[in-house]
Amino acid sequence: PTLAGLDLTSSLRVRRMAWWSRTRVVYAIGRNYVAHAHELNNPVPKAPFWFIKPSSSIIGSGAPHQLAPGATDTHHELELGVVIGRRATRVKAADAMAHVGGYCLALDMTDRGAQDAAKKAGKPWAAAKGWDTSCPVSEMVPAAAVADPSSLDMWLRVNGEAAPRQSGSTGLMIFGVPALVEAVSRVHTLEEGDLLLTGTPEGVGPVGPGDVITAGIDSLGLSLTVPVVAAPS
Repeated sequence: PTLAGLDLTSSLRVRRMAWWSRTRVVYAIGRNYVAHAHELNNPVPKAPFWFIKPSSSIIGSGAPHQLAPGATDTHHELELGVVIGRRATRVKAADAMAHVGGYCLALDMTDRGAQDAAKKAGKPWAAAKGWDTSCPVSEMVPAAAVADPSSLDMWLRVNGEAAPRQSGSTGLMIFGVPALVEAVSRVHTLEEGDLLLTGTPEGVGPVGPGDVITAGIDSLGLSLTVPVVAAPS
């Protein structure tokens, strides 16, 4: 498959920091790791569910992440991102991988206080999940270079701490990539360049202005650096 004129079947050297210029929508899966659902006292889902972040939420590695307007901190959620390489409408899981163009590392930054308030009020989470700069992403690795997306180890640190705050294998996902593509494409047509966030392992927590988040998938050579700054006045 191709994406924005790039041959995604070529070597690992074919990576572009601006691959998201073709992204229309970010579809973010919720509670796709059992331990994460438990740490926030949420039930474990019996089927995939998701919310949407706009493309304006995306920033590249090294760009500053701004806190949500009015917030004093924001929570990091480390995720494997799946980049769609070919249009997908009502695709079955058995055929889903043919529509995947590549993978990236992503953060679903969350205004937890606003999200909790919205949930209690029965309101949508959009403002707590989709503000500008709330979706930092790494460069992209072509799908052909990833033998098994269900066996990738991810980590996240804050301010260079020795122990990662988040660390987990994609093998612990409740619903794997094929099942997620099937579920989302049954409702939404996925276009080339769209981004699917696959959920976060446990260990989510707050960061504030002056903190620096680093994250990686070492086996793919993917890394992400995100300085945190205050919300604009």
